[in-house]
Amino acid sequence: MNKGELIDAISERLGDRRSATEAVNAVLETIQSTVANGDKVAITGFGVFEKSQRAARAGRNPATGAAIQVPASSVPKFRPGTGFKALVNAGNRTGETKADRMRADGTKAAETKVGETKPDKKKASGKKASGKKASGKKASGKKASGKKARQ
Repeated sequence: MNKGELIDAISERLGDRRSATEAVNAVLETIQSTVANGDKVAITGFGVFEKSQRAARAGRNPATGAAIQVPASSVPKFRPGTGFKALVNAGNRTGETKADRMRADGTKAAETKVGETKPDKKKASGKKASGKKASGKKASGKKASGKKARQ
């Protein structure tokens, strides 16, 4: 999705392309100017935009192989939030409502209520492992011959 497609998607919800364009531009310009000034923009559930410093380092010109000095620089950095990560890990399922999407722990958002515990979340039974060990035998020491099989 590019900026034009994003504006189209938002204009479907707002009903007006002009206001959607202004909204997208305002959000992007605000994030860019804030990060450029060295401040952090944290959007709960989405992620954090921040300015990061890169130290000076020695590099190589790929065309000539000559060593060059790369100067220190500032770059923008984005760290996705937990809600965003969970949504990406759950996959892109169109046609579902927000309540139908899976949480990170595999439960649907509508399955549990506040203060309610799920019946399948039980403690471990306290049993130990069987105590069996591996036999200790190694695989045969035969090596493959260097010849190819003919067909």
